[in-house]
Amino acid sequence: MLGYLAGRLVRLIVSLIAVSIITFILMELVPGSYSDLQGTDVGSGLGGSSVQGGGTVGSGGHDDQPAWQTYLDFMKGAATWNMPASYKYPQLTVNEIIEQGFPVSLTIAFLAMIITVAIAIPTGLIAAVKQNHALDYVPMFLFTVLTALPGYLFALVLILVFASWLRWLPTGGWNGPQYAVIPVLALGLEHVARMARFVRSSVLESLGEEYVVAAYAKGATKQTVWIGHVLRNSLIPVVTVAGPMFAAMATGTVFIEALMGIPGLGLFFSVAARTRDLPLMMGATLFFAALLMVVNLLVDLSYRLLDPRIRYRTPSASFRLRRRARARLEEAADHG
Repeated sequence: MLGYLAGRLVRLIVSLIAVSIITFILMELVPGSYSDLQGTDVGSGLGGSSVQGGGTVGSGGHDDQPAWQTYLDFMKGAATWNMPASYKYPQLTVNEIIEQGFPVSLTIAFLAMIITVAIAIPTGLIAAVKQNHALDYVPMFLFTVLTALPGYLFALVLILVFASWLRWLPTGGWNGPQYAVIPVLALGLEHVARMARFVRSSVLESLGEEYVVAAYAKGATKQTVWIGHVLRNSLIPVVTVAGPMFAAMATGTVFIEALMGIPGLGLFFSVAARTRDLPLMMGATLFFAALLMVVNLLVDLSYRLLDPRIRYRTPSASFRLRRRARARLEEAADHG
């Protein structure tokens, strides 16, 4: 177990270094600089208010030192959680911006995940139990259509209906519970279809396994088979999808936050990309990458709780297991 964790930790560190190098090089290769974009309105910023590029800004460059020195200085600060100030928000360091913005993004992602699980798991179970019936065909058809739609469309439709037409909800901002309804629903609906199809495919695959047939042959009741065999073994591939899905929600709020002026980390990531804010872009990218890797590690560790037979060997073996599970479920979903 310790060897497994050590190997995963080494992989995580190496991956983060690679991500940081690639991000830094890409930011350096992009034409223009932060100073060139001063005076450009980049949308909402801290506190949900509009931030203009022509206000008080930082120097927005590192002309006084070579690029490699700038990279090393940033990585030293990142390692000690003492990153430099943002170009766009010079009154705040990058780690302070992350500390302010990420709780907002995490709140949206957490509530959206609750909605996704609450809708997808019961629907997927019912569709599997009622295979080839209306309760299977109708929701799976709707979910297939939803899967084909781009994620940002959900937010636009919800804003149009509930904010513009009905005027039940605000169009943007982050000043109370009502401001969370549209972003949470949009993010949840974007992922509910995929999870429901995975749940259905996972349950159907478990129902066809030999241990289920053997349990029925031994006289086990349907309730015993479902609780002791089907549901438990179906949870493993579902958790495989749910973990990275939650990380994707937490790191994938960029469009929704930028569209609605929500002061989450996704908004600041968008601002950093548009204004060539190198420190903020580096910090947000590294934080998102680390979050995704940590969630994947926790998902792998949770397998042992669901199935004590699982033994941790090497990171590559765990990766192959996860990849095979996803491929098998995607194939079953495509043919289901």
